[in-house]
Amino acid sequence: MKNKIFVIALVVGLAAASSHRAIAEEHSHHEKNTEQMSLNHGIKWSIDDSLHLGMSHIRDEVMTNLNAIHYNNFSDKQFAEMVPVLEKHLTYLFENCKLPTQADAQLHTLLAKIMKGIDKMKNTADKKQGTILIVQALKDYPIYFNDPNWQVVEH
Repeated sequence: MKNKIFVIALVVGLAAASSHRAIAEEHSHHEKNTEQMSLNHGIKWSIDDSLHLGMSHIRDEVMTNLNAIHYNNFSDKQFAEMVPVLEKHLTYLFENCKLPTQADAQLHTLLAKIMKGIDKMKNTADKKQGTILIVQALKDYPIYFNDPNWQVVEH
């Protein structure tokens, strides 16, 4: 529970301040805990409605722009406009998703990859690499979480 409160506090601070330091601290927090995702004794983790909604919003935002990003027709300004939208969806997930502890730990590993992607969009010259990390996380999501309404990411 303390970890969840800590993560929520960091994400809310991140959304409000959008500082590089807060992102780096959040990433190191997640990377220290778990790097590899796993199933629940061979079964996908259950989800709640807020997890489906938050992940779907992230998916929609990325997929709407994916072709332009892929073909290098997405400007730095467009990345800068997309970043706060993605951060808003992450904040929603942290504030509203109520999973059991073990499932929550798996989710945080997945969200850490998305956060790392957002960080690359914000702070590196090759912003496309950030999108690649997010797309990888979106592809991992249905492997580990039982979301029957998930729209598969194809790219």
